[in-house]
Amino acid sequence: MITTFAPLLFLLAICAIVFVFTLIRSVRVVPNRTALIVERLGRYNRTLEAGFHILFPFLDKVRYRQTLKEQAVDVPAQDCFTKDNVQVKVDGVLYMQVVDPKKASYGITNYSYATVLLAQTTMRSVIGVLELDNTFEAREQINAAVVKAVDEASDPWGVKVTRYEIQNIRVSDSIMDAMEAQMKAEREKRAEIARSIGEMETKINLSKAAYEEAVNLSEGQKQRMINEAEGEASEIVAVARATAEGIVRVASSVAMPGGENAANLRISETWIEAMGGIAKNGSKVLLSADLTDIQTMTFKASEMIQGKQ
Repeated sequence: MITTFAPLLFLLAICAIVFVFTLIRSVRVVPNRTALIVERLGRYNRTLEAGFHILFPFLDKVRYRQTLKEQAVDVPAQDCFTKDNVQVKVDGVLYMQVVDPKKASYGITNYSYATVLLAQTTMRSVIGVLELDNTFEAREQINAAVVKAVDEASDPWGVKVTRYEIQNIRVSDSIMDAMEAQMKAEREKRAEIARSIGEMETKINLSKAAYEEAVNLSEGQKQRMINEAEGEASEIVAVARATAEGIVRVASSVAMPGGENAANLRISETWIEAMGGIAKNGSKVLLSADLTDIQTMTFKASEMIQGKQ
């Protein structure tokens, strides 16, 4: 009897194991930042987000598994030609994130590979409108252009491109040597310009110093001459005042009793002193007056004093 039901029991055991296994497979725990695409009988049914879920056995099947984390994808080096026909090799890193798991699963076969190819073609287009010198200086501009173009193109795929960073821009050895020679010449040019500007500023400063020195000297000489002129003027005024005062006093003394005789005596003394200093040894002097007639000369001086009075 047992032997008769043995195959049936074995089949039931297998069915029980398959059922348990299928039941276990129907329980899904989705981790954080992950999405599961569920199909029912080959058609899209729903998207499972983070948490605990139970699938309908034998009907539901997880077809795609998408990560919602930001991904860094390496963009291989590619040959690009600049506007001035110089070949460069450019590589970079593309950062993207799945924002719609359904579009990322059904919109394209491999969104990561397609995004990298799109980044490469966009990079060639952007490099093609720039000259070699501007290519090294416009990294931010190139990155922004690639992000904008790739993000717009990848929107139907449910992918958001956050940023793109150029890693290396390589040129051939001959171009590198030419660039180094150009940079060396540019540095020497800037050094010569800086040296000439320094010499010019030095000459300007020296000329300004000489100008200020000349102005200061002229101002000092001018002030000295003014001071000397003022001193001479003050001296002349003082002498004139003293002379005038002396004349007034002499006139007052002559008007007093005996003043005329005193004046004649003073004139005689002055006359004698003057005559003593006219001639020197070995010289001859011709005068129109008789120097021995002192009385006549005194009389004439007395007449002059009286006439003034």
